[in-house]
Amino acid sequence: MLLSGTLGVFVVQSGASPFNVVFFRCVFGAVFLGLYCLIRGLFKNHGFTPKKLGLAALGGVFIVFNWAFLFESYQATSISVATVVYHTQPFFVVLLGAILFRDKITAHKAGWLAVAFIGLILVAGVSSSDLRGGSTYMIGLGYALLAALFYGLSTVITKRVTGVKPHLIALVQVVLGIPLLLPFATLSESAHFGSGWAWLVGLGLIHTGVMYVLMYSAYQKLPTSKIAVLAFIYPAAAMVADWAVYGHHISWIQALGIPLIVGASLGINLGWHPRLRRTPAGYEPAAAKALRAEAPSTPAAKRTNG
Repeated sequence: MLLSGTLGVFVVQSGASPFNVVFFRCVFGAVFLGLYCLIRGLFKNHGFTPKKLGLAALGGVFIVFNWAFLFESYQATSISVATVVYHTQPFFVVLLGAILFRDKITAHKAGWLAVAFIGLILVAGVSSSDLRGGSTYMIGLGYALLAALFYGLSTVITKRVTGVKPHLIALVQVVLGIPLLLPFATLSESAHFGSGWAWLVGLGLIHTGVMYVLMYSAYQKLPTSKIAVLAFIYPAAAMVADWAVYGHHISWIQALGIPLIVGASLGINLGWHPRLRRTPAGYEPAAAKALRAEAPSTPAAKRTNG
């Protein structure tokens, strides 16, 4: 998650257009993951069937375009704002599950969605100048939300691919991304990348290869509750990196929205919901007992007692 937090810096420092960044991230990521899977012998008994391979590929379509729109959002807003807005992914997963697979949205999930929406409005920090025709800020926010939607689509689809090592699924997705993004990439610009090549190689080897290997290994060892909590190291690290490298910081109003999104996301992931204490049968509050004891006895009560 700390590595994820530095992703935006690598993207911006590369100086390449978002689709070029994603294209070369797929190229270098495919090399790393391919060698890793080969060395670990994951190609033997891979578990793929035509249906599973098709689902993995479809998830890959959404995941690579998710990267492209997120990187577009970095340029139009900032790394901090784009990352926090992008972290609304869990809510898109819930909504997509309800729409595509008829998963039930309970009352407490609907409540967390409302809390997250309020947090999103605060974090967006939209001002009157952002609503003018020449402003790209609103477009950047839209890109971040679209990236989160595409991530959610990839998640709900990839979850249906069972019995296959996640490293192999990731390899399929980045390999697919190479021909998929080729029409959108401007390869002629690569001659002018200069030192940007180092950042692009880093994105492929560190943020796609090493990071995914660490992440998937951790997922096999940690309970969902700890994964959900640790996931928020990502936006926190991104905000620190954005401030340290570019001097960007969020306003205090935007800061108020962050805990709302964080809390709502944890509530969705961990299944938090308020529990009302049930009153035991025959229970009587102490105050009511005292009032009843002090009340004068009625003739009927005296006859009953006698």
